[in-house]
Amino acid sequence: MLNAMVVAFATVFVAELGDKSQLLALSLASRYRTPLLLAAVTTAAALTMGASVLVGAALGSALPTRPLLIAAGVLFLGFAVRTWREDPEEGDADEAGGTGGFFAVVAGISLAELGDKTMVAALALAATTSAWGVWVGGTMGMASAGALAVLVGKALWQRLSPDAVRRVAAALFAIMGVVLLLEAFR
Repeated sequence: MLNAMVVAFATVFVAELGDKSQLLALSLASRYRTPLLLAAVTTAAALTMGASVLVGAALGSALPTRPLLIAAGVLFLGFAVRTWREDPEEGDADEAGGTGGFFAVVAGISLAELGDKTMVAALALAATTSAWGVWVGGTMGMASAGALAVLVGKALWQRLSPDAVRRVAAALFAIMGVVLLLEAFR
């Protein structure tokens, strides 16, 4: 089990570097408090790795990815439009850390992960080794990469004007949405 944890951690952490969910966490760091984001990233990691491990252990086959990628792409484009249109001078109700913000972040990160290479890797590992070890290691790897993005994002966004942060975040959401849609129709 320890070997499965180490392999899953290393595989997922490296695969997450620069991935859609990590970029999402980085951009959300401009809107949400760090404790909320860290809790949401960890929850999303546990959920997506759990789904991968369950499918891998039970079926050994992947989920159909096209509808998931399309849904995630549309969601990210919606985030881009909403973020672009926000007034940076107005406070964000989610920033205070309400449950609505938490669940929105968990849903966004989970959707970004569905059908992604980290889920496929966890699925394959769980089909061939300790499912429990893969879940623990994969969750830790994904949560660590997400936490790194949140901390880098906080440091970056504090040095920029609110308007610049809003525009960069909207652009990142739009780029992720287009990438997801391109992946879906590839």
